[in-house]
Amino acid sequence: MAEVVGPRLYSCCNCRNHVALHDDVISKAFQGRHGRAFLFSHAMNVMVGPKEDRHLMTGLHTVADVSCSDCREVLGWKYERAYEETQKYKEGKFILEKSKIVKENW
Repeated sequence: MAEVVGPRLYSCCNCRNHVALHDDVISKAFQGRHGRAFLFSHAMNVMVGPKEDRHLMTGLHTVADVSCSDCREVLGWKYERAYEETQKYKEGKFILEKSKIVKENW
């Protein structure tokens, strides 16, 4: 008999707080500060820090660091604004670093 399993999730590596749904992954081909990162359409149970301009691999962006709402671990960032037309699709999306999240319900 098959068990009923909830949605596949990603959790904070530090405290296991649920931070994103697998269904919200847009791309797994991004680069974070500390290695590979995933681009998500949504994130949950996170705090968004102050906005700042950063020069990233794809140009200048206004971003805000994203932290776990439980343990305050910095997990990645949110794209607030992209200055290049080809990067506008990232606005409002979240980068979560692969090394900072763990899979749940897989």
